[in-house]
Amino acid sequence: MSQNDIKIRKARRDDLPSILALVVELAVFEKEPNAVTASLEDYQEAWDSKLIDCIVAVEKSEDSEQVIGVALYYDTFSTWKGKMMYLEDFVVSQAHRSKGVGKLIYDELFREAERRKCILVKWQVLDWNEGAIRFYEREGATIEKEWWNVKRYL
Repeated sequence: MSQNDIKIRKARRDDLPSILALVVELAVFEKEPNAVTASLEDYQEAWDSKLIDCIVAVEKSEDSEQVIGVALYYDTFSTWKGKMMYLEDFVVSQAHRSKGVGKLIYDELFREAERRKCILVKWQVLDWNEGAIRFYEREGATIEKEWWNVKRYL
C-alpha cells in the first residue's frame, strides 16, 4: 500500500457498515469487546438525521474501495468557547496502522472543523494508549488530565 492508494473523503451512507466494523475493532483494541451495542440501524438513523458525520480513508483498487479508517464526529457547543466539534471515534484498521493513514484523516478532520467555523475540536484518549498520546502531542493537542468523565445510562 502506498499513499497513492489511499483516498480521504467524506463518508457516504453506504460506508456505515464498514464504519461500524471499525468502531467494533476499536472497542476490541480498547479492551471493551462487548461494549458496542449500537446497531447499523442506529448509525443509519443518526446519519439520516445529520447527527453524525465522518471522514473516511479508503484503499483504492481497480474496481473497489475499502474503508480502512474513520473519524466520526459531530458538532457541539462550548458555553465557554463557542462552536466546537467532538471527535467520537478515530480509528485506522489494525492492518493499516503506522503507515500515515491516521495523519491523513486527522489533517482532513481539522480542515473540516475550520470549514465549519469551529473554535476547537475535543476528544478523549485512554491513559494507557501511549501511541495515540504521542501522536496527539506531536500534532499539538493538549491532553487535559484534570477533568473526569461522567455518564449515566438511561
